[in-house]
Amino acid sequence: MLLATVLPKLALAQEIIKLWPDEAIPNAIVGTQITEKSETDANDILRISNVSVPTLTVYLPPKGKATGTAVMICPGGGYGILAASHEGSDVARWFNDMGVAAFVLKYRLPNPAIMTNQQEVPLLDAMQGLTLIRKGAARYGIDSNKIGVMGFSAGGHLASTLATHYNKGPKASEQAKPNFTILLYPVITFGEKAHAGSRNNLLGKLASSPEMVAYYSNELQVTAQTPPTFLVHAEDDKAVPVENSIDFYLACLKSGVPAEMHLYPSGGHGFGLRTAKFGSLNAWPDACKAWLMSLYAKK
Repeated sequence: MLLATVLPKLALAQEIIKLWPDEAIPNAIVGTQITEKSETDANDILRISNVSVPTLTVYLPPKGKATGTAVMICPGGGYGILAASHEGSDVARWFNDMGVAAFVLKYRLPNPAIMTNQQEVPLLDAMQGLTLIRKGAARYGIDSNKIGVMGFSAGGHLASTLATHYNKGPKASEQAKPNFTILLYPVITFGEKAHAGSRNNLLGKLASSPEMVAYYSNELQVTAQTPPTFLVHAEDDKAVPVENSIDFYLACLKSGVPAEMHLYPSGGHGFGLRTAKFGSLNAWPDACKAWLMSLYAKK
């Protein structure tokens, strides 16, 4: 189950964990193969595609800084690629600086050529990732009741799906429940304000099914059991309309779920921690840190 890999010191990662035994990856079509691809684009963003072996990459803070809190990070990419650096490893290092253990999830991307029921697969990987982190809490020096999930864009859809669907369906599991959720410019709805690419990539042939659209429109799936949530969105986001965050926030309020939302006039889409040129958007990391600290402040 565990594959320990020593990475270059500059990566600051201690380990890579395979989510599933090779012979038992759920929904994988036996005998099919695909070659994973990694490339860095002109904006210095690492783009990973064709993921067939999902993993967690572990980033632990120095023991003297460790707070016992942990977060699983889901990079975005429209369910077509994973933006694995600025929405993954870079964010993990930021969490480490504040004493938070971080686990970057490399989840499988929907592909009917290598999997069945493609719409289930990213969530299966996210549930397994959170479960493995919780089971390994003592080993990683973290509190099993302080493990959250963070997602960007389509990764935000996956994170919010985990937060609202961990207790649904035949694979329901309390072990997979995040204790908190952090969502940056998340895809939330598959309805009117949807990011069509994320919806179509995840659902495939089921993208026209009203039942599937509603099931994966996460603003419709919030309940009192949904974990506390922190949201960040730019109002000028042309890829994922700001209403995605607003509607999830309102659903949290309606269900009595503690939620905090920060909207900024400019920033567009996909900014991650790269906020220097967007004025007030610079404030979101400090706001997030303060919110996270407040969750576990001693009463």
